Amino acid sequence: MDLNLKNKVALITGASKGIGEAIAIALTAQGTKVVINSRKKEELDKVAARIKTSGGDCTAVAGNAGEGEFIKLLIDKTVETYGGLDILVNNAASNPAFGPVVQTEEWAYDKIMDINVKAPFELSKLAYPHMKLKGSGSVINISSIAGDRPDPGLGIYSVSKAALNMLTKVMAKEWGPDNIRVNAICPGLIKTKFSQALWQDENILKKFMKMVPMGRMGTVDEIAALAVFLASDASGYCTGTMFHADGGTTI
Repeated sequence: MDLNLKNKVALITGASKGIGEAIAIALTAQGTKVVINSRKKEELDKVAARIKTSGGDCTAVAGNAGEGEFIKLLIDKTVETYGGLDILVNNAASNPAFGPVVQTEEWAYDKIMDINVKAPFELSKLAYPHMKLKGSGSVINISSIAGDRPDPGLGIYSVSKAALNMLTKVMAKEWGPDNIRVNAICPGLIKTKFSQALWQDENILKKFMKMVPMGRMGTVDEIAALAVFLASDASGYCTGTMFHADGGTTI
């Protein structure tokens, strides 16, 4: 199994904490040069410093991955810094609304769709010509099991992840002839700050754990290991697939 990613170049959004940070650390451990992005510069710089201290090659670019002009700048900065782009991890996500769909305001709907769907769409489109030029590439969309079935309180978030899953399949089908693979990771409940509303309340957590055959939350490192597999040649015949990492929740 070839997990060697030495001198590959990756761009990871939402990388200042949680799953994105773990993926950045895991990829650099395999020799990947990474550009990490998030809105919060101070937190992003801390991740970059940690990676560099461990001997990794990392560049931090702070900014909002949901803004069109910045998206282009982010791709351009990656290519200018490292000479190309092999791996794109669309991890940045937003969910400012928790509750019934009927209570979701328009601004919240727009923000969820802009970050969770439109940003991966635009970033992938801009990454495509650089990957095509190299004759290979891997796009990894961080989706959710919520894209398979609606979870209570996560209505529009679920809609956005279902859309991201279909975008993954469409791009995989269209870009397969160019040897560009597009896959999605669909985590279940992972202990991160993003999912805090679901696990910090003991009663809510107990309800969720009843649906998980393995009886525990997942870790960011378990998601990062799957991302390394999808970024590498070990997954060379995998495209258009939703890889569930949910402890069996969706069985």
